[in-house]
Amino acid sequence: MHDLIIKGGTIVDGTGAAKRAGDVAVKDGIIVETGTVSGNAKQTIDADGLLVTPGWVDIHTHYDGQVTWDPLLTPSFWQGVTTAVMGNCGVGFAPAAPDRREWLIGLMEGVEDIPGAALAAGVQWDWETFPEYLDAIERHPHAIDVGCQIAHGPVRAYVMGERGAKNEPATPDDIKEMARVVKEGLDAGALGFTTSRTLLHLAVDGEPVPGTWAREDELMAIGHAIAAAGHGIFELAPAGISGDDLIAPAKEMAWMRKVAAETGVPVTFLFGQNNKEPDAWREMLKECEAAAAEGARVYPQVFGRPTTLLFSFQGPNQFIRFPTYAALNDLPATEKLARLRNLDVRAKILGESDPVDDAFADMVQDAWAETYVMGDDFDFEPPRSQTVKAIAEREGRDPRAVAYDEMLRSDGTNYLMFCGLNYAHGSLDALYDQLTHPLSILGGGDGGAHVSYICDANVPTFLMTHWARDRTRGPRIPLEATVKKLTSETASLYGLTDRGVIAPGMKADFNVIDFDRLNAPKPFMVNDLPTGAPRLMATAEGYVKTIVSGEVVQENGEETGARPGKLIRGKAA
Repeated sequence: MHDLIIKGGTIVDGTGAAKRAGDVAVKDGIIVETGTVSGNAKQTIDADGLLVTPGWVDIHTHYDGQVTWDPLLTPSFWQGVTTAVMGNCGVGFAPAAPDRREWLIGLMEGVEDIPGAALAAGVQWDWETFPEYLDAIERHPHAIDVGCQIAHGPVRAYVMGERGAKNEPATPDDIKEMARVVKEGLDAGALGFTTSRTLLHLAVDGEPVPGTWAREDELMAIGHAIAAAGHGIFELAPAGISGDDLIAPAKEMAWMRKVAAETGVPVTFLFGQNNKEPDAWREMLKECEAAAAEGARVYPQVFGRPTTLLFSFQGPNQFIRFPTYAALNDLPATEKLARLRNLDVRAKILGESDPVDDAFADMVQDAWAETYVMGDDFDFEPPRSQTVKAIAEREGRDPRAVAYDEMLRSDGTNYLMFCGLNYAHGSLDALYDQLTHPLSILGGGDGGAHVSYICDANVPTFLMTHWARDRTRGPRIPLEATVKKLTSETASLYGLTDRGVIAPGMKADFNVIDFDRLNAPKPFMVNDLPTGAPRLMATAEGYVKTIVSGEVVQENGEETGARPGKLIRGKAA
């Protein structure tokens, strides 16, 4: 007898092959049969009229703290994700010397916008080394599978102490010890090593993340450590990704190609179209092609939609550091909104400026041509007529006043969407070319991070709706190719060869989807972090069932209480 049979669905198997009608049978968490399945099962799911896909494999999340207190890993759980990989962009919580715990919280708070007080209350710190961290994760029940990478920031601080935290150059002995710690983490089950080199990533004290200016000898030694472990990937947020340094991308590509070629380790880096040099990404893509021709595996990690900041009076916005606005930040929501409606307060705020000159201010201040008014219709490919600049020009008003007044709408819940990457020309045509390139890998969703002004954990649902079904302003991506992008491509890059495809012998992770009804509603604020801190939440409609290892964990937007999720431990091939 089978444990589970999914009957009569339209199977999109994750390989890119044409969709087909059929059944899927599961035994002991493994797919044992596809096609026309006979026999009995303990549970049968009628999938007539529904899509049956592999569960989504999301390789770019930041649940490193949340994984210790949240068994679901939301919002990703609500979006059909059955495997989440964390530890990206050089930040994480292991290794962690006891006197570095508070500093690591500050690093995560600054880089990934997760409230430090919530992390301090939620993370229990029953580890020091990276292997101990994996063991700690494994002790917690979860609904979905989770894998972890070892991050440069914690490693540097663990080995070098304050010198590492402050980005001082590493000595040969430092480098040797960092390589040892990285290999130890990989031997214990880390899926890779990650670093960050963008000036957008700052700790809460304003210091760049450790590793930002790491020299080639340090990076190459870590690449060799990954190779020595026999498995794993090298992931990074590169310098210049936001357009803050137009020379940096070429320099980054040079060392990435060298590391990949010399060590044989695959390198994946965050990749996008910036607003300052909006066609430079094409040259970077050619560099990736040249690397591939030489046998070096360098994969651009592309985004599923514009990389945006959602600004509102519920959370961060362009005025948040202005003196008069900053004085209102800690007020209760109703009192804060009342003060913001006061015309004298409004005039004071609009007459001030950001007192901090940093990469964030450089990117968003007065960038009204890249800031869109969203309203209740959350269109991630909006026309230029919806920009704050266009509205201000039509109405003969100051763009700042337009932004302020629009955020006051709907009792202060109206969003402005600043497009930092992948929307420089006012369409998703560049992103279409990136997503459909044979070397690109889907990532950058940042589930668990930037909780107050980014909510891209629902990108998997967006790919299925906008790219495969709804897009009208340009070509769509075929359904089969979309599912492949969300499943087998991400899984195989990370060596997760047991999942991402519906075929006998593969892990029984599925989404059963009402494709016509599939939708990602407007994000909303919840106060469910430890200490009651707020975060943006994204739910979805149309996921009839999500299944992990043959167990239904989510049904029509309700979790079932099942906890079949496991810690994935990478291993040498």
